[in-house]
Amino acid sequence: MQYIWIALLLINAVGFLLMHLDKQKARRHRRRISEATLFTVAALGGSLGVWGGIYAFRHKTLHRRFTWGVPLIFAAQLALAAWLFWRLR
Repeated sequence: MQYIWIALLLINAVGFLLMHLDKQKARRHRRRISEATLFTVAALGGSLGVWGGIYAFRHKTLHRRFTWGVPLIFAAQLALAAWLFWRLR
């Protein structure tokens, strides 16, 4: 169980850092991190990190896909975790 928490912490840190890196690249007019990559990290468990990065760096806040999509992914992950906890109890 401890490994799951460590993995979730790492993937959320990656999501947060990717949002920061993408914001920096946007400011410098450099090649950006694809939205598909950001959503993949969110779907793999990093939704809270990506969501935090959206607001911490004011990045992608005008994109409905992010302001609605990432919280929905997070809600789905919470629901899945609650279901798994209930089933495996």
